Order: sequence, then structure tokens, then C-alpha cells
Amino acid sequence: MKYILVTGGVISGIGKGVIASSIGTILKHCGLRVTSIKIDPYINIDAGTFSPYEHGEVFVLDDGGEVDLDLGNYERFLDVTLHRDNNITTGKIYQSVINKERRGDYLGKTVQV
Repeated sequence: MKYILVTGGVISGIGKGVIASSIGTILKHCGLRVTSIKIDPYINIDAGTFSPYEHGEVFVLDDGGEVDLDLGNYERFLDVTLHRDNNITTGKIYQSVINKERRGDYLGKTVQV
């Protein structure tokens, strides 16, 4: 498995998603199997509570995941069905760690950032 990372900082609207989709489309046409994962630094669990004025529209995936509009571009460009797990946010990671801590998965150890 190989990865291509497209990054460009936190500025919205500069085309990172379209570039990632385009690269994926080229690779797919070369016969490679392609998927997409978007990693966002937001503390939000998902995009459902984003302000559309700040971040644009929310895209709803087939499994009900409310995600950034870029995932809609990925689905259309790559002709794939993505799932909520294709979108990672800092909030999801924090939630997972806190849930594990509450269950006792860390056996009483201090959990730090």
C-alpha cells in the first residue's frame, strides 16, 4: 500500500481537495485501486455542526456521515462510495481516547496530550 499526502495548510478554498481528487483519478485510470481519506484538525466530531458561511456545505455520505464537501468531490471524481471512516477529525480521535479511558482500557495510567 502506498500513500500520497496532499497538504496546503488550513486555508479553505485553495484547491487541495480538487488536486487530491484529480491525482486519484489519474492513478485510477492507470489501473490502480484508489480511495481517499481526509484528515481535518477540527475538534468537531464531524462537519454537521460547521457554519456553512465559514466552511461551506456539509456533504452527507451513504452511511449518514456528515463530512466536508471535499469528500463529495472525492466520490464523484473517483466513482467510489466513501464512509464516515474516510474522514478523520481531531474531535473523533479525542472522543475515541476519552471513551477508552472511561472504559478503563488504559488501566489507570495517565493519558496526556
